[in-house]
Amino acid sequence: MIKPQDIRTVFMGTPDFALATLEGLLDTGVDLCAVYTQPDRPKGRGNKLSAPPVKELALARGIPVYQPVKLRDPAVVEELRALAPDLIVVVAYGQILPKSVLEIPRYGCINVHASLLPRYRGAAPINQAVIDGEEVAGVTTMVMDVGLDTGAMLIKRATPIGPEETAGELHDRLALLGREAMEETLERLCAGTLRAEAQDDALSTYAPMMKKEDGRIDWSRSAQAIHNQVRGLDPWPGAFTHLDGEVLKIARTRPEPGEGEPGTVLSAGADGVRIACGEGVLLVRELQLPGKRRLSARDFLQGKHLPPGTTLEP
Repeated sequence: MIKPQDIRTVFMGTPDFALATLEGLLDTGVDLCAVYTQPDRPKGRGNKLSAPPVKELALARGIPVYQPVKLRDPAVVEELRALAPDLIVVVAYGQILPKSVLEIPRYGCINVHASLLPRYRGAAPINQAVIDGEEVAGVTTMVMDVGLDTGAMLIKRATPIGPEETAGELHDRLALLGREAMEETLERLCAGTLRAEAQDDALSTYAPMMKKEDGRIDWSRSAQAIHNQVRGLDPWPGAFTHLDGEVLKIARTRPEPGEGEPGTVLSAGADGVRIACGEGVLLVRELQLPGKRRLSARDFLQGKHLPPGTTLEP
């Protein structure tokens, strides 16, 4: 039986999604000797350098922080090797771990991935699962190898996706689920009962990084498909159409029965704007014009008239 405090651990992660797992490791009492995260990046209108969320937490807890531009740099690898970690835990780090790093810790590099592998390997599993209309999501801990999310699976945790749940909302829930999965992984590692299961590549799907263009709405698609697109791209990059030549972002949608010319406003009231789709009608409850805040349909319509028959362009 190994004790958590006997496992010399390095954590690698960058965004908010990684925070819960890092906090969980700290609470379990592992010997966390270092945190690796991405370099500070310019942010906001002033382009001021901003520290990643993981860095801020690590510094607040007195943990040494490393921010290499390239983890595969031989000097960086040697610096990591000198730390002599028994375990490396990786959550949304943002860099690929080279073979030279994967081979350092005796317990391997364990990744918390935000999908039920082997489905949704890649950079945007949460967005893609919602866009695809999946009803269940989850997290998987896995032993990392040189492939992209192809390593042997350790622990899985699943959760239903709500019919109106956004990628952002699911993201926050999966972050907590990731912490739970990693805590169980660590418990089993300490108890000597951790077992790895190879992925079936034939069942794998890929979730590439999202681009702004992915938000463009094709009104000839079904209301359900557009609804899934809208919530799968909320909060970023956002689903959009065009109104009078301006980009119009839409959010908080719901598919309804009905028919009409795709892309045509059928009605607009306090409860939302109804837009005809290739199949069914989409109720839009929040809208946003460039440089403006996202508004409820009621507030939006006070400043912008959307009479029935208004046509929205892709």
